[in-house]
Amino acid sequence: MEAKQFTMKDEHFICEVCNEDVNPLGYTARDHCPKCLSSKHVDINPGDRRESCHGILKPIAIENFKNTYKIIYKCQKCSTIKKNIMAKDDNMDLIIDIMSNPVSINH
Repeated sequence: MEAKQFTMKDEHFICEVCNEDVNPLGYTARDHCPKCLSSKHVDINPGDRRESCHGILKPIAIENFKNTYKIIYKCQKCSTIKKNIMAKDDNMDLIIDIMSNPVSINH
């Protein structure tokens, strides 16, 4: 299995779900909104911006990953499942809520 390539993209954006003005993280790539945790399906490999889908990635579950968490997403357009590492400034109340009420990945 080929390892995923990572392209550093730590960019400012306006969240298409909640309209939050999202600043770069400064320590790694910003890939989701810290307020609503939504993301956009724009990458095939992290940071490459080569995915043509551009659907909204909705957070559906949380999983333990090393000493942090990964947010599990399901694309609302194509149903692809993606995972992103939690950022330090993410909405912890929403993370806990998602952990308490995960959505099935198969639906």
